[in-house]
Amino acid sequence: MTEKKTNFFDEVYQVARLIPKGRVTSYGAIASYLGSGISSRMVGWAMNAAFADTSVPAHRVVNRNGVLTGKHHFPGENQMQKLLESEEILVKNDKVVDFKVLYWDPARELKL
Repeated sequence: MTEKKTNFFDEVYQVARLIPKGRVTSYGAIASYLGSGISSRMVGWAMNAAFADTSVPAHRVVNRNGVLTGKHHFPGENQMQKLLESEEILVKNDKVVDFKVLYWDPARELKL
């Protein structure tokens, strides 16, 4: 019997699904948690591919400064911002207000 391997995107989605409602994390934090700190762009590509999958809260993943860099991959006008605001996350000028307070670090929050 062969063990089923997960691909990097699947691992990214698993971590993203654990981000609590009302919190945000960064592409780099997910990459680092998965042991691939230099792959934050790959996490971004995974998030871009997942925007239509409602089981993956891609809107909760922003850049290291709290900027909504992936917003153009969401359908509709300001959809990423609207999703964040529906979770009571304030966004101003495409940036999460109180980013440091709302920041969720999987390396700290998840126990392996």
